[in-house]
Amino acid sequence: MSHFTTIKVEIKDGEVLHQALRELRYKVEQNALVRGYQGNKIQADYVIRRSNGYDLGFRREGDEYVLIADFWGARINQTQFINEVQQKYAHKQLQRTAAEQGYTIEAEEVLEDGTVRVVVGRWI
Repeated sequence: MSHFTTIKVEIKDGEVLHQALRELRYKVEQNALVRGYQGNKIQADYVIRRSNGYDLGFRREGDEYVLIADFWGARINQTQFINEVQQKYAHKQLQRTAAEQGYTIEAEEVLEDGTVRVVVGRWI
């Protein structure tokens, strides 16, 4: 019996996801198996290896990525982990999009509530 849970996350770009995970200091393997309960495994595009044998994985389904894990064994706060990854992903995506459109990051600050405020500009 599989204990894997799949959660949709609003992430579309695998390259930016990979950069975000690395920036969050996760060691990421690409195209690997996510380990779970009693040695069960499932394929994912990006896998965060965990020392307790319960990994976290991201797999493309359609035009978005889903998070796959045996959360019972992973023993992490799902909401906190997803929020952390999505915030870093959004920040990396903003940086990429701004650069592609000729903008530069003029200022960044982290507010008390954890929100990241970014000011972009472009010379015309």
